[in-house]
Amino acid sequence: MSDNQAAAGAAANEFVVARTFDAPRELVLRVWAEAKHLERWWGPKGLSVSAAQLDFRPGGRFHYVMRTPDGHENWGLFRFLDIAEPERIVFVNSFSDAEGGVVRPPFEEDWPLEILHSVTFAEAGARTTILLKSSPLNATPEEEWVFRSGFASMEEGYGGTFDQLEAYLAEA
Repeated sequence: MSDNQAAAGAAANEFVVARTFDAPRELVLRVWAEAKHLERWWGPKGLSVSAAQLDFRPGGRFHYVMRTPDGHENWGLFRFLDIAEPERIVFVNSFSDAEGGVVRPPFEEDWPLEILHSVTFAEAGARTTILLKSSPLNATPEEEWVFRSGFASMEEGYGGTFDQLEAYLAEA
């Protein structure tokens, strides 16, 4: 496989979403770095989020639970790989159990166990653009296919999450 073929394959498995916010970069980064902020905006619309642990450093993690209005719980986990404040956060995101062990998500048994996220923060004046890139990590071909087939759903999900972030930043 040539480098161009490998790059094309990687790009085909990469989900990308960008959003510009009317807030300075330091503030936008801070709301990713502190549990009290993440609990207010992270996750799908309609779910509440509670942090079990947040250790915002390379090698640290964010372990959290998302609750539906009827009380159903889904746990999630970020494992931070790289943090270059205020420009970038790189982390692996997974569904987890209450103890922090990686598990399959409840909605799709062939969803990749681990998703690599790179989030960059670019400031222009008093505005900040977030560029989020996600790709399956250590995934089988079937898991990669399921990930790609979920791009429309992820676009909707991150759109709602970023809507919540936009509203939260307006309050801050």
